[in-house]
Amino acid sequence: MARILILNGPNLNFLGRREPEIYGTKTLSDIEAMCREKACELTFEIDFRQSNHEGELIDWVQGALDSYEGMVINAAAYTHTSVALHDALKMLDIPIIEVHLSDTKTRETFRHNSYITPLAQKVIAGQGAEGYTQALTYLSSLVKL
Repeated sequence: MARILILNGPNLNFLGRREPEIYGTKTLSDIEAMCREKACELTFEIDFRQSNHEGELIDWVQGALDSYEGMVINAAAYTHTSVALHDALKMLDIPIIEVHLSDTKTRETFRHNSYITPLAQKVIAGQGAEGYTQALTYLSSLVKL
C-alpha cells in the first residue's frame, strides 16, 4: 500500500471560518475526511498534517525521505515566500502535487509566484476542497502500488 503525505500550511486550520467566500465552507477536518475516503478507494495510506510553522513543515518534508511514495502539499502563504521549503522539497524523489483551494493566479499579484510549482508534477488550484481528492487521483497514476 502506497503511503502519501498530505501537508497543509499556515491558517488552513481555520478553513470554514476564514474568508469562506474565497476558501469555501469545508473545514480542514472535512477535507481530511474526504482524503481518507478517497485514499481508501485508491488503496493509499495517508498521513494528513497541518502546521502554522515553516520549520515544522520543513522537518516533515525532510522526514518524508524514504518514507512516502507521494506528497500532496498546500503550503498556503509559504507557497509564495519559502525558499527553505522549496529546498527541502527539492531533496525528495517522489511525485509532489501542489494544491490550492483558490485560484492564486486570479488573486493578488504577490500570490502569483510559487516556490513549489517548479518541483510539482501537477498544480491543482481553484477547485476548492475537491482539489485534494483530484490530487490523490492524479497521484494514483504516478505511484507504484
